[in-house]
Amino acid sequence: MNRHFQIEIKTGSRTLAAIDDYPIAGGAITFIFGESGIGKSLLAKAVYGLLDPAALSVEINGASYQKYLKSRLLKNMKKEGFFVFQEPSSHLNPLLKLGEQLSEGSLKDAGDGQGILRHLFDTKDDTYLQSLLDIYPLPYRPSGGEKQRLLLTMAFKRLNEYLKSDIPADNSLFVFDEPSGSLDDQTRNRFIRLLINIFYRKPFTCLFITHDYSIIGEIFRHYRELLPFIRFKELVRSEAGLLMRDFAPTDYLDWLKNTRAVKDKPTQLKGQKNQNLITIRNPFRVYDHDFYFHKPDKPDEPKPFRLNRGEMVYLKAPSGLGKTTLAKIIMGLQRAQKLDMILLGKKINENTPPAFWRREIWGKKAGMVFQHADEALNLQATVGSVFDGLPLKRKLNTKDKIDLLNTLFRGEVSANFLGKRIGLLSGGQKQRLNLLPTLALDTDLIVLDEPLNGLDFASIKKIIAIIRSKQSEGKGLLLISHNEEIFDSLVSREHIYRLNVYDATS
Repeated sequence: MNRHFQIEIKTGSRTLAAIDDYPIAGGAITFIFGESGIGKSLLAKAVYGLLDPAALSVEINGASYQKYLKSRLLKNMKKEGFFVFQEPSSHLNPLLKLGEQLSEGSLKDAGDGQGILRHLFDTKDDTYLQSLLDIYPLPYRPSGGEKQRLLLTMAFKRLNEYLKSDIPADNSLFVFDEPSGSLDDQTRNRFIRLLINIFYRKPFTCLFITHDYSIIGEIFRHYRELLPFIRFKELVRSEAGLLMRDFAPTDYLDWLKNTRAVKDKPTQLKGQKNQNLITIRNPFRVYDHDFYFHKPDKPDEPKPFRLNRGEMVYLKAPSGLGKTTLAKIIMGLQRAQKLDMILLGKKINENTPPAFWRREIWGKKAGMVFQHADEALNLQATVGSVFDGLPLKRKLNTKDKIDLLNTLFRGEVSANFLGKRIGLLSGGQKQRLNLLPTLALDTDLIVLDEPLNGLDFASIKKIIAIIRSKQSEGKGLLLISHNEEIFDSLVSREHIYRLNVYDATS
């Protein structure tokens, strides 16, 4: 059975999210794509009964939220359901050890979850797992990926209990809100495999909220027979408000195929072909660990890292290993304990003073897009002010700013938009704005750290097109992203490096 919800969420007179038709397909897995901050999580929380009626004004299907919270429909959906939060820390209790939380409340009689933990952590080392379960959760420990897998373990324990029940698939509701945001592709795929294996045994109703479009590729490679039970949706803005529309997976798959088809075409540069922009010799040291580079599938063969003009180089590593740290070292934003680097023709080591980057590099020869837009942008500033102070040949006027914004914001930009406070933008809008100042600079080197974070498919295509255009202009691009499917399709194999760390015994 399909259920349809009309939802309106307000704070005071301001509408946070409104949608005329929020569909949930019973006994099916629905993937909901869309840019960050558009309202995917908020709407799902409203349906699952997680919003505070004292803080927000909420109506569902024309009725008050208080009435909906008492409804039999909601009670049935939650009875054998679970909600995996986008930010695991918001679900974990800092006063309880993680192991205690795995067996708290309704999870008490659902087994110890040890097999699930082994699968999600891809380990048979129960000593390591027990050491993790003995931790009280803190902001910095366990890591984001570890917290995410622990929360997924709770969900799978609930799913195992659902398997034993006689509850119809239509009555269950399992919501996974950005469940793979802190996971690498291999861990994400293990999670999906476990989720679908349970679905094979007994279908359930599932909302899978994500902006990771590469999940489509994983589904089509390994689970085609399940497609009749899978829905692909995309939440977008329309003139009337939010709209949940069908997303054609072939749009993504065909685009990806075309991206692969042109990635190996050589870029013709006149006069400056193969001019080196970055060389980093192994190892470099930071945080008392020695790091090194190697080519994919050859971890025992360290290779110097090189990036030349007109090249896109893709750097891979597990989440949290140090990709962003390396980018900051290259840009002079973090000091290494040991470093042997040539940057834009200059020899750099651990003693090179920060003034060198201020004087010769920042905005003149190199620019960087930071991973988190909220940290990179002044949320109290206005949209138009982001472009003030850029080291351009001439100062941008209002028309210049609108033209620049329209490369990623077509249909959303006006003179009034320039005066909008950045803190009021959605996550996807902030990320697009975060990209533009660096891309507007005419620097030889561009460092892009997770440039596709929180973007919808239309914006992803635009960003990839801009990256290609910069390459054709002879720029060198260092790409850092957990989205391996897209960037493996964009970058030729000889320009892909992995970052690794020597262990304590090597």
